[in-house]
Amino acid sequence: MRVLMGVIRDRHGTYYARKKVPNGLEEAVARTLGNGKQRQEWLKRSLGTKTAHEANIRAKPVLMDFDRIIESARQLAKEQPLRTSLSHVEIARMAEFHYAALLADDDEQRRDGTGSEPVFQSVARQLTEAGIHFETPFRIGNVPEFGLSEREVYKRTEDLAYAVTSAEAALARGDIAFVIEDLEGLLSDFQIRLDRKSTGFRELGHAVLKAHVRALRAIERRNSGEPIDTPDAPRIAATAPSSGDTLRAAFEGWKKHREPSAGTLAEYERAIRLFIERHGDLPVASIKRRHAREFRDALQDMPRHRTGTLLKATLPELAEWGRAHPDAPRLSKGTINKLIGGVQAVAVWARDQGVIPDDVQWADPFAKMRLEEDQSDREPFSTAELKLLFGTPVFTAGERPKGGQGEAAYWLPLLGLFTGARRGELAGLTAADVGPEETSGHPVIVLAENKRRNRSLKTPSSARTIPLHPELIRLGFMDFVEGIRRAHGDSAWLFSEIAPDHKGGASGWSKWFSRYIRAHGIKDKNNVFHSLRHNFKDALRAAKVPEDLNDALTGHSTRGSVGRSYGAKDIVIRYGMPTLIDAISRIKYAGFAL
Repeated sequence: MRVLMGVIRDRHGTYYARKKVPNGLEEAVARTLGNGKQRQEWLKRSLGTKTAHEANIRAKPVLMDFDRIIESARQLAKEQPLRTSLSHVEIARMAEFHYAALLADDDEQRRDGTGSEPVFQSVARQLTEAGIHFETPFRIGNVPEFGLSEREVYKRTEDLAYAVTSAEAALARGDIAFVIEDLEGLLSDFQIRLDRKSTGFRELGHAVLKAHVRALRAIERRNSGEPIDTPDAPRIAATAPSSGDTLRAAFEGWKKHREPSAGTLAEYERAIRLFIERHGDLPVASIKRRHAREFRDALQDMPRHRTGTLLKATLPELAEWGRAHPDAPRLSKGTINKLIGGVQAVAVWARDQGVIPDDVQWADPFAKMRLEEDQSDREPFSTAELKLLFGTPVFTAGERPKGGQGEAAYWLPLLGLFTGARRGELAGLTAADVGPEETSGHPVIVLAENKRRNRSLKTPSSARTIPLHPELIRLGFMDFVEGIRRAHGDSAWLFSEIAPDHKGGASGWSKWFSRYIRAHGIKDKNNVFHSLRHNFKDALRAAKVPEDLNDALTGHSTRGSVGRSYGAKDIVIRYGMPTLIDAISRIKYAGFAL
């Protein structure tokens, strides 16, 4: 071959650019290229020409690109700081990687054989041709077209039995020396320098040793014919820097900037924690659609109910358990979408705050990742069921069951029927939220967020003003509110036992309500408190109230609806109080009267 300034010509006359990788950078270059190789000793690329002059011209930018790759590898190979600890996520990811790698190797052998069978058959053939007598319990002939031979199965089973016994004994002793080579390999792959005398090294060793035993046992079950899937291994990536551009750091900034309610904060914290358990604390700029898709897929495998060891399990562990128990109930699509939305909100906020460098191309990786939710199974109450509900002793005999939390047992169902408000919106009402509207004097309920008092709404469009229905006025709701106001002031909760600062009160009330209506003849489990909201919306529709006004009064964020963009005051400005009062007053429930 003729060589020209970093250019070679192959035996067909085509020129290639090539460059020797400096000693010590072979592994780093392979990682930089992401080609799956352990080492890369040469960089080589075809120049697509058989002319020496043209090859020299084309080689210049290629060789410059080689220099860039080597420089990137040099930065990658810079000595990492010596660490003495690892995070729970890092340990879990490396143990998960080791488990998946062992099962993947086993898959490959079952698919392609161990490579020893051709040698065995060749030796047997040569001995036979030489007239040498030998005995073997295994079949002599052709190499199996697919999978393992009987001899390979026997040998693997024998070796595995010894490996399992040895690994289990090591685990019983806590002897991580059994997997010391695996630990060194994992730390190298994940680009972590860890002090072998540290607690972190021992913790990692114990986790990997457990994963090793689990993998060997899984392979034993495969040998019995049980179909055991190989899980997707987490991608190898350097530990994310602890600078302000990571997802967790962005979440801390989002918290300070947005000052979310306790409920929203808990929901977002859970979403961020689960995402980090799956992918690690990535820089926001590094989050791609692949990460969003894999997060969503793991959530779809996550069981809805967790007990025992699952209470402390990470998302990868929960997803693996879910795949092994296909009949266990999963998270609802709505819950999955909320978790995806939580991470998305923080990531997009970080982008808007300039966390992602201007020269980095980044598009929202969570866009269009939400699952299409099933239609709600909740049904409006039928006329007969409304009669049953409002014919119970709470409404006819003044009973106030303990679980109903006093006057909430009476007023919440009535408010749900004649305002369409959600249970959480009604539970957060104060005396100041109910009173005469300043222009018309008609009593209204104002639904708005109050972060200082931990009161939040489902969406921005949920903020709205709802005129009181004549039935609520006739039944004395304003008298009830004035009684609270006189006794405790404007800031007093109307239903203190289920108010936002009373943890678990509102959800407990909903459970009581469902038990109560079941005990009084409403057996359909699709009928719950939220069903009253469906009744209200259907009643507006039956009264010929336009859909945009219907959405505005119910706080729906239907795409394209004006109701999605008007708040408590804006809805009054948009439609005017006379229109709102008229729409509410037209609500009737045929065949039913209080």
